[in-house]
Amino acid sequence: MATKKQFPLRLDPKLYAALEKWSADEFRSVNAHIEYLLREAVRRASRLKDTNDSEVGVE
Repeated sequence: MATKKQFPLRLDPKLYAALEKWSADEFRSVNAHIEYLLREAVRRASRLKDTNDSEVGVE
């Protein structure tokens, strides 16, 4: 398994609260939900050079 890149992310408190509720509704942690949303945005924008979804953590 590839090591995940860690970095600090600063969010507006209201945005974080909305993400916290949304992630709970989806039975995910906030971190996992943010990663899911980013992965979906990258996929929809066709921003991957390779079509192998494993490069962005799709299992």
